[in-house]
Amino acid sequence: PLVKVCCDLNCRLIHFSTSEVYGKTLVGTVGRALPADDPAYYLLSETESPLLLGPVHLQRWCYASAKQLLERTLYAYGFEKGLDFTIIRPFNFIGPKMDFMPGVDGEGVPRVIACFMDALLHGKPLQLVDGGTNRRCFTAISDAVDAVVRVLEQPDAARRRIFNIGNPGNEISIADLAETMRKLYAECREIDLSRVAPVVTVSAEKFYGEGYEDSDRRVPDISAATTQLGWCPLVSLDEALRRTIRGFIEIYG
Repeated sequence: PLVKVCCDLNCRLIHFSTSEVYGKTLVGTVGRALPADDPAYYLLSETESPLLLGPVHLQRWCYASAKQLLERTLYAYGFEKGLDFTIIRPFNFIGPKMDFMPGVDGEGVPRVIACFMDALLHGKPLQLVDGGTNRRCFTAISDAVDAVVRVLEQPDAARRRIFNIGNPGNEISIADLAETMRKLYAECREIDLSRVAPVVTVSAEKFYGEGYEDSDRRVPDISAATTQLGWCPLVSLDEALRRTIRGFIEIYG
């Protein structure tokens, strides 16, 4: 209904979608039949990459499916009726106040950074789902806000475009993320690393329950945002994590 109203009133609509719409990479779907180190099979492009989701009984993909359907609705209104829209696909924005703390100001399972911070603050093991081999690109919220401002200020460049907003230089496995956060947490707390909670491996079924399937890798092609908006992420992964960890310590520590 909101999309229709914007179309009827000739309003510009900027929609926050998600990198989840890509689902799994070609390598993650086909496996060893493709070379894992070839960008053609893992780099995610807004206009070329297929959107590969798992089967219906794997409920992990409900969110991605809903977001993907709304993207298609926006595109249809733009194509058929001239709706002025921009779609932003965030790739793991992180920063202070990014998520809730289980049992304190929210219930359920938050995103991985908050899960690890919950463990670090309470001296519990950091749990790696299926060993933490999956990889993600984390983006500092300051870089993300800069991208959104550029979308707002450049309507012609952003009209009926989809933009990956992420930092491909900040890619890391979840296992390495856990160890990096342990090190940075010790640094921020000014304590010895030996006093920081350890890392353990758990199954996806134990951590999430039945119906879960993860995406293997998510590296954004950001050439569209760079070319059309003049945007480029600047904050390194370590610095983005430091800011995030300090924020959690300040609020919950």
